[in-house]
Formats: sequence, C-alpha cells, structure tokens
Amino acid sequence: MTKLRLIPLSNYTEYPVDEMLKRAQAFYEDIKRRRSVRDFSDKPVPIEIIENCIKAAGTAPSGANLQPWHFVVVSDPEIKKKIRIAAEEEEKEFYSKRAPKEWLEVLEPLGTDESKPFLETAPYLISIFYKSYEVLPDGRQVKQYYAMESTGIATGILITAIHNAGLVSLTHTPSPMNFLNEILNRPKNERPFLLLVVGYPAKDAKVPDIQKKSLKEIASFI
Repeated sequence: MTKLRLIPLSNYTEYPVDEMLKRAQAFYEDIKRRRSVRDFSDKPVPIEIIENCIKAAGTAPSGANLQPWHFVVVSDPEIKKKIRIAAEEEEKEFYSKRAPKEWLEVLEPLGTDESKPFLETAPYLISIFYKSYEVLPDGRQVKQYYAMESTGIATGILITAIHNAGLVSLTHTPSPMNFLNEILNRPKNERPFLLLVVGYPAKDAKVPDIQKKSLKEIASFI
C-alpha cells in the first residue's frame, strides 16, 4: 500500500489563552441550549443548510480515514410516510413486548410511546448508515475498522452543526432498523446507525424539564 504524503499543518490557528477561554465558554453557553425536540413544524428548510451540515459531519475523524458513513436525506412525503409506518410497527413491538420493565420505567416520565408523527411532519429525516465493509470498484471487500465509533463522532458533529445553523433535531433509534435498508434501497454492507429528525420546532413545542449532570459527575481530573 502506498504511504500517504505528509503536508504541513497550515490551517491551524493558535489563540491567546484568554481568547481560548472565552471561545470555550461561549461554545458551552450556546450548545447547552440544544434540546431534543419531538414537536416539529413543517416549515421548509433550504437544502443547502442540510448539505453544509452534512459536509461538516464528513470532516469527522475515522479509523484509517476510511470514512465509513453514508447519510440519506429524506424529504419526499411518501418515503417519510413509509418510514413512519415501519418505525411505529417496531416501536409498538418494543413498548408492548420487547422493552424490559426497567427501561419502560425510565422512559415513562418522558411520555414517549409508539406514535411518531414527527417522522412525517419534519421537513427532513437523515438516515445515517455505517459501513461494515467497503466494496472496491473491482469487487473486493475491505473491512471497516471502528466503523460505529467513527460514525458516532460524525453524527455528533452533524447534530452540533444543525444546532449551530438554528434548527432542532431528534435522535430516533427504532430497534431493529433494518427496514431503512429496504425503504431507502441501501446495500448490504451498510447498517442503520441512527435516524435524525431535522427541522424547525413547532411554535407550541415543549420539552421535558430535565437537568444535565455536573462536571464533577461526568469528568475526573487526575
């Protein structure tokens, strides 16, 4: 395998420490406003905004730079309806049969159930897939390493980019999600990772009154 050519890190900007502190604080103050939303408006969103958010996601680091992700942006009402029907079927099975009692007790305060109208209301559904292996032009298969981890990082950047653009999102993971391969005609080497609902919040949107853990609870400094 040909060794990659190394180039100078010419686009790095070093800020004074006081400016770094201000930037870190400003980012935290902004990102802590992000909320998962279940009440969406059907107000249109220019596709260019979504394209730039996905390009931002595509800058994520990945194992051996194999970039094992694929984003399918769905705006067609008929396809969104098919996804909703299939997702609600899985969710009905989950809530009525598959979910452990302990998990249902955790979900109960949030008021979630198998009904997912936002899958049709929101202007965009972004179905995120990770590749278990890559198919080369000559038909050979190359295994992807750290595919889920890499796709998770890209998804985090995508969610942050969507918030930064002024939109809201919801991570939705009906289980199993194999129906997405069929509905969206994705190949066998791609596996559903997450369904991201994207758009404007409804004018009467409400979110649960929850708190995030403190720094002491989520981090150790040694």
